[in-house]
Amino acid sequence: MSHDIRARTKAPSPTPSSANIASQPVPYQARFTPRPRDQLDADERKAVAKSGSLKRSQHSFGGLKLASAEWKLLLGIVILALFVRLYHLSWPNSVVFDEVHFGKFAGKYLSTRYYVDVHPPLAKLLITMMAFFGGFEGNFDFKEIGLVYPSEVPYIAMRALPAIMGVGVVPISYLTLRGLDCRPATALLGSMFILFENGLITQSRLILLDSPLVFFTALTILLWVGFSNEQQQEPFSEDWWLWLTLTGLSLGAVASCKWVGLFTIATVGLATLKQLWDLLGDLRVPPRLWIRHFMARALCLIVLPIMVYMAVFEIHFLILQNSGDGDGFMSSEFQHTLHGKGMPDTYADVSLGSEITIRHVNTQGGYLHSHEHNYPTGSQQQQITLYPHNDRNNNFRIVHAYEEGTHDHDYATEPLLHVTHGTAVRLEHIPTFKHVHSHDVRPPVSDVDFQNEVSAYGYKGFVGDANDNWIVEIEHGAKGDSHSHERVRTLRTVFRLRHALQGCYLFSHKVKLPTWAYEQQEVTCNKNAVKPNSLWFIETNEHPKLALTPGAEKVNYRPPGFLRKFLELQQVMWTTNAGLTDRHNFDSRPSSWLTMKRGINFWVRDHRQVYLLGNPLVWWLSTAAVVVFAGAQALLILRWKRQYKDFNNSFIVKYQEMCGFLAVGWFLHYFPFFLMSRQLFLHHYFPALYFAILLTCSVFDLGTSNLRPKVRLQVAGVLIMGAVITWYHFSSLTYAGQWTKSQCRNSKWLKTWDFSCDDFPVTYGDYSTFPTVSMAESAVPSDGAAQPHPDGQAPAAPAGNGHIVEEHKAEATNVPAGNHPVPGRDVFQEKANKNMKDRVASVAKQGDAKVDVKTAETTRAADPAEHVENKAVMPPPPLPPNELNDVRTEGARQEQQGPPGVRQPPQRGREQAEQRKQQPEKVAAAVAAAMAAAAGNDNTVAGVDDDAAAPKPGDPPKGDEFAESTTTPDAALNEEERIRKELFPGDGA
Repeated sequence: MSHDIRARTKAPSPTPSSANIASQPVPYQARFTPRPRDQLDADERKAVAKSGSLKRSQHSFGGLKLASAEWKLLLGIVILALFVRLYHLSWPNSVVFDEVHFGKFAGKYLSTRYYVDVHPPLAKLLITMMAFFGGFEGNFDFKEIGLVYPSEVPYIAMRALPAIMGVGVVPISYLTLRGLDCRPATALLGSMFILFENGLITQSRLILLDSPLVFFTALTILLWVGFSNEQQQEPFSEDWWLWLTLTGLSLGAVASCKWVGLFTIATVGLATLKQLWDLLGDLRVPPRLWIRHFMARALCLIVLPIMVYMAVFEIHFLILQNSGDGDGFMSSEFQHTLHGKGMPDTYADVSLGSEITIRHVNTQGGYLHSHEHNYPTGSQQQQITLYPHNDRNNNFRIVHAYEEGTHDHDYATEPLLHVTHGTAVRLEHIPTFKHVHSHDVRPPVSDVDFQNEVSAYGYKGFVGDANDNWIVEIEHGAKGDSHSHERVRTLRTVFRLRHALQGCYLFSHKVKLPTWAYEQQEVTCNKNAVKPNSLWFIETNEHPKLALTPGAEKVNYRPPGFLRKFLELQQVMWTTNAGLTDRHNFDSRPSSWLTMKRGINFWVRDHRQVYLLGNPLVWWLSTAAVVVFAGAQALLILRWKRQYKDFNNSFIVKYQEMCGFLAVGWFLHYFPFFLMSRQLFLHHYFPALYFAILLTCSVFDLGTSNLRPKVRLQVAGVLIMGAVITWYHFSSLTYAGQWTKSQCRNSKWLKTWDFSCDDFPVTYGDYSTFPTVSMAESAVPSDGAAQPHPDGQAPAAPAGNGHIVEEHKAEATNVPAGNHPVPGRDVFQEKANKNMKDRVASVAKQGDAKVDVKTAETTRAADPAEHVENKAVMPPPPLPPNELNDVRTEGARQEQQGPPGVRQPPQRGREQAEQRKQQPEKVAAAVAAAMAAAAGNDNTVAGVDDDAAAPKPGDPPKGDEFAESTTTPDAALNEEERIRKELFPGDGA
């Protein structure tokens, strides 16, 4: 049988070429697969006719195949963009729109004083860098729109940074379209649309953040397109890693300018998932190679942007090392890392007789506080509030509870008696010798039956009564301190205070008292208290016996590290941003952005105006392109369902992928705003507008693909000429140039465009007759800034006005509006604050004295970091019932929902409410008489002055006790104050 067995032939040895075939790089692949001749466009058919075949593209850096003539064209585009963006950059020569805030933040950085803003710091740091190189020392406060810049403020250099970034967006858009394989004529059209877009020009010529945001958004998309091209050409090459790394750095930068940059991260993230999904289905890519692709993208597109974002905040913390007006938004531990906020070590064990300060845990750690001013309603006893700054009115002594017929503990002579769980105590306010007190009286704001007023009651030597007694209930102690769970220890024990008779808990929430309490935070005794809002801790503790005890244990705050500070600031920014819910004269909803229904009045002065309005031709074409793409995509999907083979056509696939990527970017930068209840403005649409313009050009590239190149260029030229003409037509609003009334009225293509035509003269010759406003005069408010006139027209802006238009202005904490701004934000509301003279004139005219008389004050968010200085401040009467209802709804109902069956106020509460209803009527009649007696006086009653409300750099925090020495500017105000005091004897000055 051996002859039937055949020996197996030995396989030949591998040749060197065959052995190395696996290690060879993947051959170059075009971005889009070759197409048959019947699917070629006009340019490709022309190339085939010349050479007989379509040449295969060669490797190019990032897929950018630009001829030398294109680089010359691009240089010309940049020069033109420099002219358009930098033209007359020094005008207006006064503060415009949100330069009030972002210019001020540059001063904060240069003075190293801590502040809080709703936006990440990168763009503000870049502006500060320009201010530093320009010689700015931070001594100009940017406090009012229209305030003329002095010579020492390098505002042109500060404006130059957004302007240069606005210039950079123009060539970036050209390169992006070329990287997407669009034709040069299409790229030229896109760059011209960006160049002559009036809204982008306006936003880039001022000290604002949107230009850096749009720049980094555009840069990120360009870098991602370049990386995608490298992915098609040669993965894991040096160029591939370079484009991927730069994309990650740019993602970190765009998120560090504004949180809108997170939408850009989402756009690149979805594109990354699509790439990985395609690679997973490619059988030529083994699992190990797929994991390499995944890890490279995770490293560069997730880890690297996070590192950039955190590094920007590290620089932010390193610069802002001193205490500033943003301290009150941060925790006590955070505050004590700032210079000027440090606290000496304090005794750990709290005993009867200890002199203490008590802080609230949940609402930014305000101090339990009292001052020598009474409630105007209710018991009319001394006020108890929550106050964010440290002063002597925060000092209390904890003593034994009052019990009739029992011996009172003498802390000076008897042994130390620690405060433990269940100890009954009294809190004696040291400056006024009164006790923290509660009784069955409704609070002045949260007037609901499950809340009781908390007041300070008694006098020196008065032992008190049972309504002064509170039971200590320890909630938890600190880790590593076992004693803090058993007895109250400074900074370590969190506890609640339960009223011994009423059973309610000492409570505070994010509701501000009116100006008669200096807009400090309300403190009540709540029977249905939300636990986090009824938790307290002791910050400082002194005791005469502990001072004589050697080795008595002391404690202090444990300084937080960078990560803890970083996370806390993110939470504060998120909370503040979510609280921007107040309506604004020029706010708008996303549904109106597609048609540019209205703009924003930035600045009006000297019969000129800056009004944020986009280029209508560019804007409306971009919206039409979105609609066209959506319709075309729906049609393609419908045809695919009917078994048509459109997606087998590489020509259709090319434009479907290109336009689809841009449409997804537009969608992710636009539709999330529908989910937001906060204030929104037209400029929030700018990142989405950028994607829409690129999508417009992609649709143009598709629509002209069968046209000869010369004809395509002519069509693009017509569109560019239309954009230039429209830009020039509205340039007076963009550059604050001269205009006439007739030109302005003819330019209102939509009735909803509310720029003011009455502010312009009849002819250009009238400008020579207008006086020039000096810098000193510019600080005096004139016509009203950026507020609509009663006829609906946008108003003339004064030379200076503290009522600033801005998206971020509103409350940091969803509280009733007060008279202090959220960090860096002022609320500007529509004629909400008329002066007293106008109101009294209206009363006299109508013959109706039953009018709510309120102080002429700005409606601004309550800022725990700001406080009243020693200014002439006249307290207004209590809020009328309709306003009290609004406050109760926001405060009481939102913070602590009580059972439905216990909301009917008792008889005593109804009587108090009835008294309050009559108070505004009395004030209206009395004030009318007083003002009539002082007729001819042009002064108006003012609320808390902006200067008084905002702390100045270097000023120590001032308590409300400084407001005791108040004066009024004229006899009419003195008379009004006298009448108020007669009507409301408990209302402090």
